[in-house]
Amino acid sequence: MKSVIAILGLVLLSGCASDGSARWLAGTNAGGCGKPTSDQELALNMAQDMADEGRLHASLAHLESLPPDLADVRLRKARVLRLLGSNEAEPLYKSLLGTCRAAEGEHGLGQLAAARGDNGQALMHLQAAVKLSPTDEKIRNDLGVVYLNQLKLEQARFQFLTAIELKQSDSLAALNLVTLLIYQDDWTHAAELVSRAGLTPDQVNAAQARADQLKSAPGSSPVKADKVAAMIDSTVVAGRQP
Repeated sequence: MKSVIAILGLVLLSGCASDGSARWLAGTNAGGCGKPTSDQELALNMAQDMADEGRLHASLAHLESLPPDLADVRLRKARVLRLLGSNEAEPLYKSLLGTCRAAEGEHGLGQLAAARGDNGQALMHLQAAVKLSPTDEKIRNDLGVVYLNQLKLEQARFQFLTAIELKQSDSLAALNLVTLLIYQDDWTHAAELVSRAGLTPDQVNAAQARADQLKSAPGSSPVKADKVAAMIDSTVVAGRQP
């Protein structure tokens, strides 16, 4: 009897390796997260370079030559299609959920929701993305933008500061924080941040325009143009060579 039980045990154990159970284990290719070949990696990098140069259609053409079952390929295609304003981006981002690129999938879905003004959906996806990838400064920045859209100022400030500290060379979060400070009429700290982050006059004007939009609600006071002009003047002076 013991020998029969032992044989049955071996049969059951061997079934775990052969009946597809391995797909539940981390590190498998079930989610299309296999490592691209060297040729595929080269094509992905080329497509990214083209996208960075604004050649979005050419980038998409190169990506379409790659296997769509790879998560990295679907992610790059989703980003390009989002920038092109295509509805095909959303299903691609959704296909990344549950894979090794789940954080990027949630991030992309949050960006799409924010772009169409659905801050509730955007917040849900971006909060999920932050939990999956808490050190990604881009996700932190975008979550801050959604909080700012909702006038949840302390939450927005926290996310912008986190993004700035995670990557100090990225001026986007600093620009968004300046917008928040202008909205709050905190001109002293706004001017300090403009100088410290090396923001340009055009960027300061963009921050002013965004703050104006936030202040467009009934009863809100407009941003004072003379204070913005003074910030720009101080930025130009600080940027001059001795």
